[in-house]
Amino acid sequence: MRQDDLLVEIGTEELPPKTLRKLGQAFCELISNGLNKAELTFTDSRFYASPRRLAVYVSGLDYLQQDKTVEKRGPAVRAAFDDEGNPTKAAQGWAKGLGIAPADADRLKTDKGEWLVYQAEVKGQALPELLPALVKSALSALPVPKMMRWGNSEHPFIRPVHTLCMLYGDQLIAGELFGIKASQQLQGHRFHHPQPVELKQASDYVSCLKEAYVIADFDQRRNTIQQGLQRVAEAHNAKIEVDEDLLDEVTALVEWPVVLTAEFDKDFLQVPKEALIYTMKGDQKYFPLLTSDGQLLPVFAFVTNIDSKDPEQIVNGNERVIRPRLADAEFFFNTDKKQSLESRLDSLETVLFQKQLGSLKDKAQRIASLAQSVARELGAEPKFAYRAGLLSKADLMTQMVMEFPEVQGTMGEHYAIHDSEHTEIATAIGAQYLPRFSGDTLPDSPVSCAVALADKLDTLVGIFGIGQLPKGDKDPFALRRAAIGLLRICVEKKLALDLAVLIDHSMDTFGDILTNKNVKQQVLEFVLGRFRAWYQEQGIETDVVQAVLSRQPTSPLDFDARIRAVQHFKSLDSALALAAANKRVANILAKNAHESKAPVNPDLLSEKAEVDLAQHLQRTEQDVADAMARLDYKLVLEKLSALHQVVDDFFDQVMVMAEDERLRNNRLALLQKLRSLFLQVADISVLN
Repeated sequence: MRQDDLLVEIGTEELPPKTLRKLGQAFCELISNGLNKAELTFTDSRFYASPRRLAVYVSGLDYLQQDKTVEKRGPAVRAAFDDEGNPTKAAQGWAKGLGIAPADADRLKTDKGEWLVYQAEVKGQALPELLPALVKSALSALPVPKMMRWGNSEHPFIRPVHTLCMLYGDQLIAGELFGIKASQQLQGHRFHHPQPVELKQASDYVSCLKEAYVIADFDQRRNTIQQGLQRVAEAHNAKIEVDEDLLDEVTALVEWPVVLTAEFDKDFLQVPKEALIYTMKGDQKYFPLLTSDGQLLPVFAFVTNIDSKDPEQIVNGNERVIRPRLADAEFFFNTDKKQSLESRLDSLETVLFQKQLGSLKDKAQRIASLAQSVARELGAEPKFAYRAGLLSKADLMTQMVMEFPEVQGTMGEHYAIHDSEHTEIATAIGAQYLPRFSGDTLPDSPVSCAVALADKLDTLVGIFGIGQLPKGDKDPFALRRAAIGLLRICVEKKLALDLAVLIDHSMDTFGDILTNKNVKQQVLEFVLGRFRAWYQEQGIETDVVQAVLSRQPTSPLDFDARIRAVQHFKSLDSALALAAANKRVANILAKNAHESKAPVNPDLLSEKAEVDLAQHLQRTEQDVADAMARLDYKLVLEKLSALHQVVDDFFDQVMVMAEDERLRNNRLALLQKLRSLFLQVADISVLN
């Protein structure tokens, strides 16, 4: 059977840069799935994506489907013919759909009766018959939130389409999409090679486009940019902290990347570097250079889509573009410094946080009160935490933050320093939103942790308190991120805080405006439930997390300690048997809960195995109590794992549900004691 490589490419106007990689990957997956569904085998598939093209390359693709026999089962014989043996309407309709007469059908006997059946030989279709519809289906299924139409076209797509190429080896597959007929012409580089490119063979795709100044491979362009940035950093004895999302976006903006450097006036360095960096990255897609100790240099790297003979012209142009943007930041900073953060508190009343929960000033006051309570529990300075919480949202009223919202908090720290606030207060204002994203840094000082926790808890308790729980992918107040941040701070900074207590403190700050009576339990379940995804990323099995969740410890740090202990316990040889035994114990006790409350009576222990179990439990009980007092959960489970043999002997040799009620109840009490010891750490009966 013929096999060859397939190239499918659509040439477009510039595609959305922030989603280009995602579009390319989705296009490849959809084409691959379509070929699999069509039962056309292939060796491999990959995507290509640049600003003006989406392409899929499929290696070793079959040209023709295999012939196959298809069995079509019809109605039961008793329903297919009447008493006189004439076909019924059901049989006639089924046969007509297959293009046969009812008499042409075979009969299939099964345990459930006899059925009409027809076996048809289906000839395999060739790729040219299948591909156009397959490509159309894939393009229509791309994850595009909003399509557009252009000119007189009736066919919507994410951007106007100019070319369509479907090439199998050297064979052009005819078809039409978006009013464009398939051809072997591709778009070259918009400036370096504006004339069309003729593709002779699918396997020449990458090399053919390279001659037209297009690097079609997204990752290759990305690596080219990274290497260019590294050379720039080395040349300036500096470092470039590469933002992965920015790198992807810039990769999606160019087809022939060239990395250059430019400079800006050193006087702008008097502005906080965060504002300058955001301006360069967010507005201009530049890459700032920093010294080894993190200070901003008056130099930036940028990526151009042109290999110019006079690059200095491009450099000068980018320097002219960045100057007014940095001048704006400088103006905002100098203007904002004329007014203190404290003087902006009253203006927070004019900004609504949430209709039922009040203004930003209300929120700041709640954060201040809660941060003060948290600071006391951490042994930090309560007055610093209160002050930082009170001023935490004041920078939202500055011109700098209004223009560049991403620097909120950070600018608050700079303005607090300018206002001569205590260093602890300024640092806490800057750290209140940490962590902002997965893997982000955490607040350093106890005061900063108190304010960051208070900010997140206030949002969680407030939004849950008015019944606005996140549903599906809708989470407008970023409650999931707040919950994960709260957990990370408590666990990674080793803060022995009880969430239940903190939620109570938070609820008190709201007075009587919360309407949800179940807010405390719902917030607890929501926050602790985030542990599932967090531990899953660490490779910890779901059953381990469930074992701890079932005990509902409300301290994140304590929760984490239990997780580590159960994970270790699960690796022990005795773990599987003890988990099964605990499950058996749980089932027995669940059916006889009312009979298992009494203490164990030693005088009623008649069997050797139950005497041994009682004695081992008594000795282990004190060891467990001592380890629990030190919160050494790992040692607790190690001690309990030593009961493995006596527990097995008990179930092998003792009839728990004895006819004698006193013996039965005493044995149930013994099992209750065993179960209680294990449950002090986690419910290991749920372990797989």
